[in-house]
Amino acid sequence: MSGHANSLKAILLALGANFAIFAAKLVAAILTGSGAMLAEAVHSLADCGNQGLLLLGMRQAKRPPSDEYPLGWGRALYFWSFVVAVLLFAVGGLFSIYEGAHKITQPEPLKWPWLALGVLAFGIVAESISMRGCLHEVNRARGEQSLWRWFRETRSSELLVIFGEDLAALLGLCLAALAIGGTMLTGNLLFDALGTVAIGVLLVIVAAALAIEVKALLIGQGVEPRRRAELMAFLNARAEVAEVYNLITLQMGPDVMVAIKARMSPTPDSNSLIEAINTVEAAMKAQFTDVRWSFFEPDIAD
Repeated sequence: MSGHANSLKAILLALGANFAIFAAKLVAAILTGSGAMLAEAVHSLADCGNQGLLLLGMRQAKRPPSDEYPLGWGRALYFWSFVVAVLLFAVGGLFSIYEGAHKITQPEPLKWPWLALGVLAFGIVAESISMRGCLHEVNRARGEQSLWRWFRETRSSELLVIFGEDLAALLGLCLAALAIGGTMLTGNLLFDALGTVAIGVLLVIVAAALAIEVKALLIGQGVEPRRRAELMAFLNARAEVAEVYNLITLQMGPDVMVAIKARMSPTPDSNSLIEAINTVEAAMKAQFTDVRWSFFEPDIAD
């Protein structure tokens, strides 16, 4: 069974790194006039706002169930994660493409390019620290899965978004450094402009991939396939359960809803049947601590 990642730790680490990087990039962009640097500054500022939205989503997800929201607010986290993906696309990606196109048609000379490279070097170091912390939590969550399979199957939208942001930020910093370095070596301002466009395209691709994954959670996905297999193995191993007819799961943010239809082992009376079901449910919630709601239907046929 995979471990549980600390998403809050990854978000706070990314927030601190991105704010420091944003301040450094903004100063450098103003002093140098680099479009790639300005695009990176906007990207880092957008990331700070995005992480704030993820923190809001995590807070809302903890609201207790009510008559109006009987299954709680867990999926609010998916909504805010989707908003973050859209903002990453619009604020980060489209703005960068626009800025790059503007620089192509109206090029401006770079000022103090060495300062820009120094800030980018600082940003790469800070973002690498954030990425390392994020990957540590991702590795705890994915277990034996490949990174790509985790990306496609994870139900932790906040960790998914932080991973995508950190990856895009680190690659974007490297692209900005290459763009400014190319302009310095050749004197051709087109390198800076094309680097800005490349950063925008990168952000759009990452944002689209994140939006596709989070959309599935918004629609209503069950638990990860490996988690469902673990639940089935647990139920089939219980002496009280003769046969599992159906298992339906629904991921509700950090919590899970489970509905089970099964043929139970023979019992002397209805009270014993109820006690057997209660025993199975209690054991299931003890082993699978994210299962908050369980609905058990005993039957004699599927």
